[in-house]
Amino acid sequence: MLKKVRVLIVDDDDSIRAVFSQILEERGFIVDSVKTGKTAIEKSKVNVYDVVLIDIRLPDIEGIELLTKLKDTVPKMRKIIMTGFPTQQNAISALNKQADAYLLKPIIVDKLLTVIDEQLKIKEEETKYSEQKVAEFMESRVKEIKSRKREKNVHS
Repeated sequence: MLKKVRVLIVDDDDSIRAVFSQILEERGFIVDSVKTGKTAIEKSKVNVYDVVLIDIRLPDIEGIELLTKLKDTVPKMRKIIMTGFPTQQNAISALNKQADAYLLKPIIVDKLLTVIDEQLKIKEEETKYSEQKVAEFMESRVKEIKSRKREKNVHS
């Protein structure tokens, strides 16, 4: 069974949260939506999200600052900044704070879905890489333990 994709929408605009939630839920995603950065931080401590959509201007914190405050996961959740106030400085700051993508409002639904799909593919590759590294580490540790046991038995 395939894992359901979990998305968190962080935007103070009720209509944006409602429309995005409906679109993503129709695609089979599990969606949580919140109005504030504080609530987003609390949710990220309880749930593991694959993707988070963050408005750059929130009532309690700048979306760019929220990027670094969300609980990160391994492999990391993909963080997408959304803004109706595009500036070069906003884009640079978002990327410097580890945003994975940057969307301009009004957001075209097809563009949103394309960016989410691209980010999910990257996350999937990171997952495979992480699993491979864990398997390699475990294999290495097993060899090391067996080697130590053999050495101990030789010296006994």
